[in-house]
Amino acid sequence: MPGFPRRSAGRRLQLPLLCLLFQGATAVLFAAFVRYNHETDPALWHWGNHSNAANEFYFRYPSFQDVHVMVFVGFGFLMAFLQRYGFSSVGFTFLLAAFALQWSTLIQGFLHSFHGGYIYVGVESMINADFCAGAVLISFGAILGKTGPTQLLLMALLEVVLFGINEFVLLSLLGVRDAGGSMTIHTFGAYFGLVLSRVLYRPQLEKNKHRQGSVYYSDLFAMIGTIFLWLFWPSFNSAPSALGDGQHRTALNTYYSLSASTLSTFALSALVGGDGRLDMVHIQNAALAGGVVVGTSGEMMLTPFGALAAGFLAGTVSTLGYKFFTPILESRFKIQDTCGVHNLHGMPGILGALLGVLVAGLATHEAYGDGLENVFPLIAEGQRSATSQAVHQLFGLFVTLTFASVGAGLGGLLLKLPFLDSPPDSQCFEDQIYWEVPGELEEEAQGPLRTKEPDTRA
Repeated sequence: MPGFPRRSAGRRLQLPLLCLLFQGATAVLFAAFVRYNHETDPALWHWGNHSNAANEFYFRYPSFQDVHVMVFVGFGFLMAFLQRYGFSSVGFTFLLAAFALQWSTLIQGFLHSFHGGYIYVGVESMINADFCAGAVLISFGAILGKTGPTQLLLMALLEVVLFGINEFVLLSLLGVRDAGGSMTIHTFGAYFGLVLSRVLYRPQLEKNKHRQGSVYYSDLFAMIGTIFLWLFWPSFNSAPSALGDGQHRTALNTYYSLSASTLSTFALSALVGGDGRLDMVHIQNAALAGGVVVGTSGEMMLTPFGALAAGFLAGTVSTLGYKFFTPILESRFKIQDTCGVHNLHGMPGILGALLGVLVAGLATHEAYGDGLENVFPLIAEGQRSATSQAVHQLFGLFVTLTFASVGAGLGGLLLKLPFLDSPPDSQCFEDQIYWEVPGELEEEAQGPLRTKEPDTRA
């Protein structure tokens, strides 16, 4: 690689050894503990004399496939806006998600479905593992371009454990409702990544602002990711909801919220942009905030009007965040948020959690009828009042922020160890240090850049 120092032999071996170690360890644990559940094991399924059409696979798999596409295609291409980091954005997304879904199957299994010494898996555990991978990729967005693959794998190793514990505390111990993950996925992933970015702060990156910009074709690739995420987000939020009216209502609320956040994003982008022109950064990201903001309340009786209002607010807050708040994060708080996850996942995630508090506090038997048991089982059973459920929802938000912040602080210290393969400041946001790239791109890297102004994401 002309113009780039070659990595030492020790660093060259870090990624292969870590991949083989992690895969070997998870394989051993799978062999010891993981088994098919009753809907997957042929002996158990046929022994129960069930109809094949009643298998949960047929109800959950379409949603799983949508979520899977979001994780591997949507997130990867959304982060491909950096002009010289496209291989890494898509490739490291692939790597992290592939590891996280295996590791999270084990962690979530030990916490949620460990019976008789075994973890039982099926299509629902596949969905939950993809959700965890999504949180890891949100954190990846905050430190995009500034970390090497070995650091990212170690981040995923720690974050998956913390994600599983936080989810267990909220859903199982506190009885919090958060089907679409405004708290457990978006808020947790965003603030884990933001605190990590603060710990890994690089003051000299200001000199590399030109490398953090996009070019015409890279923004088009990022827009592909946006469209995939936008289309499949109703499945993302509704995938773990109770079958029937719960899933139907969640998909509908997400559908309307996304449409409203898109309109507000276009409106605000033109309003705050130079000469009334739209900013592709806003459109790629803030238009998705409507999916984040109804993650918690989507299965509740939010009402179609409530979904529109929530989506419009989320798109507005997210757009203004990209325009005004991202520069403040870096200049005053020393947080270099490459993808602006605070604007897309952090603030809308908190808004979604607070919206869940409000809607839970308004829950009544009259509004939900017999369906109250599926949405708020503790209220239906008389163990909690609606006010008590709302308080638990609010407390769950603080628990999530605590787990994310403290965990990322410790994780950042781990990732700062000097022997890890961290790119030097001069080679951040560059594919060439980790990938074989086409000759013309390598030659271009030695010459002057021809690009538009740096993205407001960075």
